[in-house]
Amino acid sequence: MSGLIEHFDALHAAEADPWQVTTSWYERRKRALTMAALPAERYRAAFEPGCSIGAVTELLAERCDRVTAMDAAASAVDRSRGRLAGRTHVQVLQGRLPDDWPADHFDLVVLSEIGYYLATTDITTTVERCCASLDPGGNLVAVHWSQVADDFASSGREVHEHLRARPELTELARYEDTDFQLDVFERAR
Repeated sequence: MSGLIEHFDALHAAEADPWQVTTSWYERRKRALTMAALPAERYRAAFEPGCSIGAVTELLAERCDRVTAMDAAASAVDRSRGRLAGRTHVQVLQGRLPDDWPADHFDLVVLSEIGYYLATTDITTTVERCCASLDPGGNLVAVHWSQVADDFASSGREVHEHLRARPELTELARYEDTDFQLDVFERAR
C-alpha cells in the first residue's frame, strides 16, 4: 500500500485535479447522484475516507454539522484543506484505511472510489470499522467505478458485497450502470 500512497501523492503533486473530478461528466454526475441518494437532509457527523481534493467533502459540508475527511496522500490533504479553508466544521486528516480510522461515531460514512484500492483483508477490516463507528440509524454510502484499473487490489463489486453481507446493514437504495455502482445502507437501530 505504501507504494500506492506514493503514487497518489505524485499524482496530486503533479496535477491540481488528477482525476478531473471537477470537470468530467462522469465525476460530476456521480457526485450529484451520490448526494441525491442521501436519505437525510442533514447529518450530525460525516466521515469520508479517500477524499482526494475534497470535491465530495465540499458538498458534504453543506449538509453536515461536522465533516471528517481523510486521504493518505499528503498532497491531496493539502489541496483538500485549501479548498475547504474557512469551513471550521470540516477537518481534513492524513491517514490510510483501515489503520487510521478515527475514534469517533458518525451518522454518515461515504466510501467513494476508495474500497477497490484495498486488499481483501483490509476491505473486511474497513467494513468492520464502518459498522462499529456508524450510529444506529446512520447511513453508509458506497460508490465505486464499475471498471477495473491496474492499481486496483480488488473490485468495487467486492466492496459492495462485503457491505451487503453485514447483518447490521440494511440496503435502502441501489443504483448501477456501466460506469458505477452506488449503494445506500442504514445501520440497524
